[in-house]
Amino acid sequence: MRRACVQSIRRSTRKTVSPSPISRFNHTSAKSSDSALPENDELPRHTHFGFRTVAEGDKEHLVRNVFSSVASKYDLMNDAMSMGVHRLWKDDFVSLLKPGKKGPIKCLDVAGGTGDIALRILDYAREKYADRETAVDVADINPEMLQEGYRRFKKTMYHNTPQVSFTEANAQDMSHIPSNTYDLYTIAFGIRNCTSIPAVLEEAHRVLKPGGTFACLEFSKMTNPVLDTLYDQYSFSVIPMLGTIFAGDRESYQYLVESIRRFPVQPEFAKMISDAGFTTGSMCEGKGGAWTDLWGGIATIHTGVKLE
Repeated sequence: MRRACVQSIRRSTRKTVSPSPISRFNHTSAKSSDSALPENDELPRHTHFGFRTVAEGDKEHLVRNVFSSVASKYDLMNDAMSMGVHRLWKDDFVSLLKPGKKGPIKCLDVAGGTGDIALRILDYAREKYADRETAVDVADINPEMLQEGYRRFKKTMYHNTPQVSFTEANAQDMSHIPSNTYDLYTIAFGIRNCTSIPAVLEEAHRVLKPGGTFACLEFSKMTNPVLDTLYDQYSFSVIPMLGTIFAGDRESYQYLVESIRRFPVQPEFAKMISDAGFTTGSMCEGKGGAWTDLWGGIATIHTGVKLE
């Protein structure tokens, strides 16, 4: 998701092997100064930051601060929020997509700074289909998260290869990427933090090739009311406390819990994906449906296909 003027992410792959591995795309400077200025009589637009209402222009900075704070504790954060099973969900997510099954593909993993999904995609393609050509471009708005991912990839066989690159960029403005570039667009536990979800979906549709797949893994709404109440109690009492104990940061963890509750429920988000131009399954859960619930809906996989 974020910044630096390059003609394509594939060119930023070459930068990955340089002493400065994270390339940037400056989405604000890419727009004209006139378009960046509001009309004189235009009131500031607002959005939510957790349960708070904030100006749209402030949310990006607030989210950036949250993830700067938790970058080094990312696994701990997800362990706390998912009771440790986020690792299984990510495995299920990638297994559902089967990267490499139809040959090498070009993937864009957005909000993927720490490299969790990218590494799973590359490993799955290699281990299941002997595919060493599938490539993943990782984009994230937060440089600390990208540095964490780059550090992790230095321990893998993919380091300093054309199979992975890291770019600081904003999911709402990927104008450094030409249209019809990618076969697969993934975003895991990130879209709820974006200021404008429709803008993210619109850009996802644009950068995918015809026939390309959009896939999102996100915390969602549990379908069992009793379990949902118990999970709420766990989320609002235990998770912020764990943030205080293990990361010294209650506020960021409180926001992350609140952001889950503000995210659209499964049918609403599926409709947003459809409204962005993607073809989805039926507006229901399960085989042939637009989404797949994991663990009763604590997390959900949404997919859509760009037909043209």
